[in-house]
Amino acid sequence: MGWQAERDKVVINVGGVRHETYRSTLQTLPGTRLAGLAEPGAAARFDYDAGAGEFFFDRHPAVFAYVLNYYRTGKLHCPADVCGPLFEEELAFWGIDETDVEACCWMNYRQHRDAEEALDSFESPEGPGPPEPAEPKRLCLEEGRPASWWRRWRPRLWALFEDPYSSRMARYVAFASLFFILISITTFCLETHEAFNRVINKTETVTTGNETGTQVAVEVETEPFLTYVEGLCVVWFTFEFLMRVSFCPDKRDFIKSSLNIIDFVAILPFYLEVGLRGLSSKAAKDVLGFLRVVRFVRILRIFKLTRHFVGLRVLGHTLRASTNEFLLLVIFLALGVLIFATMIYYAERIGADPDDVTGSRHTYFKNIPIGFWWAVVTMTTLGYGDMYPMTWSGMLVGALCALAGVLTIAMPVPVIVNNFGMYYSLAMAKQKLPKKKNKHIPRPPQPGSPGYGSPGSGPNAPGSPRAARRPPACPLAQEEVVEINRA
Repeated sequence: MGWQAERDKVVINVGGVRHETYRSTLQTLPGTRLAGLAEPGAAARFDYDAGAGEFFFDRHPAVFAYVLNYYRTGKLHCPADVCGPLFEEELAFWGIDETDVEACCWMNYRQHRDAEEALDSFESPEGPGPPEPAEPKRLCLEEGRPASWWRRWRPRLWALFEDPYSSRMARYVAFASLFFILISITTFCLETHEAFNRVINKTETVTTGNETGTQVAVEVETEPFLTYVEGLCVVWFTFEFLMRVSFCPDKRDFIKSSLNIIDFVAILPFYLEVGLRGLSSKAAKDVLGFLRVVRFVRILRIFKLTRHFVGLRVLGHTLRASTNEFLLLVIFLALGVLIFATMIYYAERIGADPDDVTGSRHTYFKNIPIGFWWAVVTMTTLGYGDMYPMTWSGMLVGALCALAGVLTIAMPVPVIVNNFGMYYSLAMAKQKLPKKKNKHIPRPPQPGSPGYGSPGSGPNAPGSPRAARRPPACPLAQEEVVEINRA
């Protein structure tokens, strides 16, 4: 019996760490790489050391312990001290489906992928970059034509206006854009101050038939120099917008971007107002008055700052990624507002004067909808003091409302804070990541790796898509490949 058990044992050496298990354990997941070790002839298909009596795999030893435990217990857990992409790569190597990860570890496993998808916009545009080291010209390769000035300068000019970290000149452009944004917002705020507005009397004499009357009209006109300053800012914004739309790599994505739409909407009213100012028709004046009302869209230029500050972009991604938490917070607040507004309405009726049927003389809560505002400011711990309970029962309800508000807000907020911290750390890492990496030559397939020992399989097989895309064979190029493989 002991001899049979020793015969059924399989020794697996992964990265220098030996593991012992039974063939029956490996057969619990047929079709996987470890299940092939329990099949006859496994020693010929994998890296097997007959002297030590063990199979060897040059893989991550810590992750393999969790993989082998999955065969033993049927539950796949994700190690907390291993990066998500590494665990994903190991699962693909051992032939295990990622959907087998347990629910308790699924969020940690998917966290890196969700963060990468949400932070695609933090990728720096392709700028000029440092020149690559010159490589010797290879024979049998057709020399390409010299690149046109458009292909050479378009990425540089696009990075100049889009990525402030691409070069020193791009930083100067970003500082200029930031300066004009702040000046435009300051001008917008000063235009509403009475010191910069003049009241003009535009009384006109109107003749209707045989009767002549006087039509009194008073208009408020802003100081001209503020208009000139705003015009200067709009000229810069127009130049910046035209340069970005001209040199962007993808016009469709540029038009779909919300920030670019805000830029266009903030610029357009100024030109329409200037064009209609010289007209005297009533329709033109009505349109001009409407444009003056919609001047508030200029404040949307504040969102242009997100292009220059990583923290603001991280905040936007955090808000989008935390939609479920915000929705949960709104639902909690809505339920609490409805419950406590109803409770405060009836609590204030206790001890009321019988002659005061409506309760208007002793309480502010004349109906339940009025109590909604009080419940909101109480649950959010603002407490404006414009409405407050006057009876002991109402004060008790107010205390419960404040306590429930603190607990309601405290539950979803930590999740939002964690999302912000994760996105900010990844965004800063992407900003500081070197743009050029050292190239390496992939090593040939090792024993136990995919494609080893099967000449008709692998990505370079005759029928594979990669083989179909390969250029015609060149004898000198093939000699270089052979020399590299020998090295």
